Amino acid sequence: MRVIFMGTPDFSVPALRALAHAHDVIAVYTQPPREAGRGQKLRPTAVHRVAEELGLEVRHPRSLRDAAAQADLAALNADVAVVVAYGLILPQQVLDAPRLGCLNIHASILPRWRGAAPIHRAILAGDTETGVAIMQMAAGLDTGPVLAEARTVIGAEDTTGDLHDRLSEMGANLIAEVLDQLPLPATPQPDTGVTYASKIDKSEARIDWSRPAAEIDRQIRGLSPFPGAWCEISGERVKLLRSRLAAGHGEPGEVLGGFRVACGSGAIEILEAQRAGKRPMTADEILRGMYLPGRLG
Repeated sequence: MRVIFMGTPDFSVPALRALAHAHDVIAVYTQPPREAGRGQKLRPTAVHRVAEELGLEVRHPRSLRDAAAQADLAALNADVAVVVAYGLILPQQVLDAPRLGCLNIHASILPRWRGAAPIHRAILAGDTETGVAIMQMAAGLDTGPVLAEARTVIGAEDTTGDLHDRLSEMGANLIAEVLDQLPLPATPQPDTGVTYASKIDKSEARIDWSRPAAEIDRQIRGLSPFPGAWCEISGERVKLLRSRLAAGHGEPGEVLGGFRVACGSGAIEILEAQRAGKRPMTADEILRGMYLPGRLG
């Protein structure tokens, strides 16, 4: 098939590699390079770098709303476009340009968690299952009919980073299967069970130890690795990256031994954390170089 690929971050890369191996990827659309790092040098996206590695044509328009960009895309005469975390709104003219339309790899089982942060929100909400859906794109926000889905259990210690990597590979495998079988029937999404995964705000990251242990555990795992749930330890902001529920009780924030902390109800054990300017470290590594006071802030 003649495929247009549209994606930007690391999550999109496995799908790009899978499609480049099996099909004719005639163009790769991605976000423009952004200034990054201390030198504020322009840095291409993860998809841009891999596309160049694969010898594919890369395009990075700032918008697809103008007629010239839409005409350039239509002139590719693509069979299908595959969209994975691209980051630009696709006007109807773009959705209609490929012969078989635009297919999106979405990191949830639709209609649950439409929107920007489905992996984070699934963990934060305490979902026990998630997955990927291949959706025929329509004008609404993740409202299109679904062609295929694959599911996975959310483990008790899974972080957003863990699920990100797992779902990225699942999506790559599933889109390859779907393209081999097109055209496929598409199932409209039900009207019930719709939830929206709003972007994560940094204000959600500070830990309030008066909350129940189960909620704090989900907060830590759901915001790991980014933006990272955090607390203050002797005035220093420390990100907590992995945790699990633990036995014990005490005053909220009280250190119960090791890196076990009392919550509003119950307790959690911190498994991995990151001090400012340092790499992520296991709890044992942290404790070898940092004194924990009797209570965390």
